[in-house]
Amino acid sequence: MTTNTVEGAITLSKFRGCLLGALMGDCLGAPFEEEGRVSLKVLQKYFDKMEDPSFKSPVKMYTDDTAMTKSVAESLIQNLAFNEKDMAKRFVTEYFKEPRRGYGGSVVEVFKKLKASKLEDVWSPARQQFSGSGSFGNGAAMRISPVALFCHNNRPLLIDIATKTSLLTHSNILGVNGAILQALAVQQSFNLDPNKPVDVTQFISNLIEEMSKLETSDDLSIDEDPTTYQTQLKEMQELLNEENVPNEEVVKVLGNDIRALYSVPTAIYSFLRAQKPLKFIETDNLFRRIIQYSISLGGDTDTIGSMAGAIAGAYLGDETINRHILSHCEAVNYVTQLATDLHSAANTASPKPTP
Repeated sequence: MTTNTVEGAITLSKFRGCLLGALMGDCLGAPFEEEGRVSLKVLQKYFDKMEDPSFKSPVKMYTDDTAMTKSVAESLIQNLAFNEKDMAKRFVTEYFKEPRRGYGGSVVEVFKKLKASKLEDVWSPARQQFSGSGSFGNGAAMRISPVALFCHNNRPLLIDIATKTSLLTHSNILGVNGAILQALAVQQSFNLDPNKPVDVTQFISNLIEEMSKLETSDDLSIDEDPTTYQTQLKEMQELLNEENVPNEEVVKVLGNDIRALYSVPTAIYSFLRAQKPLKFIETDNLFRRIIQYSISLGGDTDTIGSMAGAIAGAYLGDETINRHILSHCEAVNYVTQLATDLHSAANTASPKPTP
């Protein structure tokens, strides 16, 4: 009984760490979005100030990343399984709420069509995007962490729900596989011992093996870019074998934009690169270092920061989060409770992959 209690406490900490990490990366990364090159000195001062208990500033609002993550978690909690109409309805309801959260233009069209059709066919609007090719953006990946938590001990179910959750808005294989890759990274991180160092080489090798089961030769001709996630993961492996890789080189190789192929691997890389101290980030807190590094890469900073934060939190749990920094983020109490409820839902449900 004692062992189960301890394991349960650790698991709950990881649920909270994951969702709070995703929230932090989103809120703290949002002010730097689309800046291109982020000043490392400015970013260091930004985090240092928030770490100071006496520092006061307006709360940092979350964006569409957290808004959609909340919707995924709420639907899983309510249904104890994936329910496409319920999740689609939550996406639409969340989008039309105030304040606006900065949704991308293409997904807005999906939400408007879903609302106009009264959810008659929840899959069709996403399939119609981009002349039928579907979106390959990172919108499905940015919200996938609740799925990884809900399926933390069930890989087949994770693949199943991550795919269906993605298809509600992103029907392109690159958008879907990006979400699956992010979910697999969170799941793998969740199952690591936070008291032991991450085996970076093994972490990537595991992901390459998983993606090799999903990516087929047919994927190579999709859209204009034939690059696959396996290729990106191998590029990541090469970068991690080098010391002091400039941010510009990381962005050149892995990317930092809204395409899933050029942001999901970047978030995973951030988690792995920051496992060791970095010369331009002054902190002993690993959680902060991961998020700060991910934001330092510029570009789609809120989404890359959110994805990196989710992976970090799934590994470290919420005890390692600096509470002073966290206090500057919107909806901390709600997300903490959401993680607690998702933990209960995952333990209650005995879900199986749907047909």
